[in-house]
Amino acid sequence: MQVIRSKGQAARFFVNLPIPLAGALDIQAGEEVQWQLVGRSDLRLIRLDAPPPKPRRSKRPE
Repeated sequence: MQVIRSKGQAARFFVNLPIPLAGALDIQAGEEVQWQLVGRSDLRLIRLDAPPPKPRRSKRPE
């Protein structure tokens, strides 16, 4: 997690995700999210504009 502080603006936080995790969740760079505190040790990531799920490819027997 990284915070950027600029004069006259609210602090902005940035989170880096491993590429395989971002790919599995279909998260795009620059996507805005919210965090929900579930417990003292648990955070929930809430995607504000998540795209609809991609259809999964079915494995066809050849």
